[in-house]
Amino acid sequence: MRQIDGHTRLCGLIGNPVEHTISPVIHNTLAEREGRNMVYVPFHVEKGQLRKAIEGAFALNALGLNVTVPYKSEAIGCLAGVDEIAEKIGAVNTLVRTEKGYKGYNTDATGLYRAMRSEGISVEGEEILILGAGGAARAAAFLCVSKGAGRVYMMNRTEEKARKVAKEVNDAFGRESVVPMRLEDYGALPAGRRYLAIQATSVGLYPDADAAVMEDRAFYERIHTGFDLIYRPSCTRFMKLVRDAGGKAYHGLKMLLYQGVEAYELWNGTSVSEEDVIIVYDKMKEAMGIEE
Repeated sequence: MRQIDGHTRLCGLIGNPVEHTISPVIHNTLAEREGRNMVYVPFHVEKGQLRKAIEGAFALNALGLNVTVPYKSEAIGCLAGVDEIAEKIGAVNTLVRTEKGYKGYNTDATGLYRAMRSEGISVEGEEILILGAGGAARAAAFLCVSKGAGRVYMMNRTEEKARKVAKEVNDAFGRESVVPMRLEDYGALPAGRRYLAIQATSVGLYPDADAAVMEDRAFYERIHTGFDLIYRPSCTRFMKLVRDAGGKAYHGLKMLLYQGVEAYELWNGTSVSEEDVIIVYDKMKEAMGIEE
């Protein structure tokens, strides 16, 4: 067991709720593997207390923080600086200590990219469906456009929200890459194509594991690969429907893994070995009772 002493550096997760998180497995395993005197702890931050929490962490000399729902956008107003990519996305999930305060980064998008790459999924040149128009969908859209995807269809229950996010992404890149549309209008998608689909809503998240944002088999027959950002349960209803229609499907645990690895690297100025990445992923699966 690692010794906690006066030199131990503190990192943590702020959000509401945080009790379900397995992020401590990522960071405490990496610190132990590297022999680094660091500990990672989740902090439940009540509504209206975010600024106090961030300023308090800085005053307590905390090395860095992760930020999860519902504070990824709100946190930007509490920071000394924001990375260019995170500013475009409009959300941060990693805070890195500087002399004047924390600087915000977004490792969700890059974590998603690394997760998909590790599964052999290409983004470049792909026609992509993004289900949802919230913060996770926004980060996915920025990622897909930045990596050279073909057309990206942002599909949401309400087209107005999808239209707003699509405009912001298109304006940021100076081209009309993202097309907003209502989810139920999937029949208007160009015929004869199969798509990579990124499920970026919270529908199907444990304990509501039997739900999917769309049930129509005809929709899933248009998908060659589905990537669900949800990692609990390890086989979501969305994934099952994709597989039943003949496609491949993956859960979001590797996205959680890689966004955490990148946060750890930013805090500590290090590069995590692929060997340690594999060890951490095995520990995450063990913590969740996943057998693959």
